[in-house]
Amino acid sequence: QLQLVETGGGFVKAGGSLELSCTASRRTLTFNLYAMGWFRQAPGKEREFVAAIRRSGGSTQYATSVQGRFTISRDDAKNALYLQMNRLKPEDTAVYYCGARFVGESDSYFTTSDEYRTWGQGTQVTVSS
Repeated sequence: QLQLVETGGGFVKAGGSLELSCTASRRTLTFNLYAMGWFRQAPGKEREFVAAIRRSGGSTQYATSVQGRFTISRDDAKNALYLQMNRLKPEDTAVYYCGARFVGESDSYFTTSDEYRTWGQGTQVTVSS
């Protein structure tokens, strides 16, 4: 039973940086076997893909809108997922969610909301112009 909690959201000016964290509320020895992702959602809109990372040792994937500015990473020993956001823009304003899907030993990653099975509660990121 994986439960996720996001932290690190806040208010920043355009061009600033912020790091989001996503941790499992109950530690699991199999965290390394979950594909993880970050999504964001504005009111009235569907969740938008931001970044994904494969199970431990796997590669990463980014939405075009954040490529070169955001970095997704993980620390399986800490049951943690991170999103480093640099050169933030007003259009980055949204509630950011982390998602997880157990994949075992398969080398999979997911870029659509429906492919994830577990979500955190979200953390608000507001970027002013």
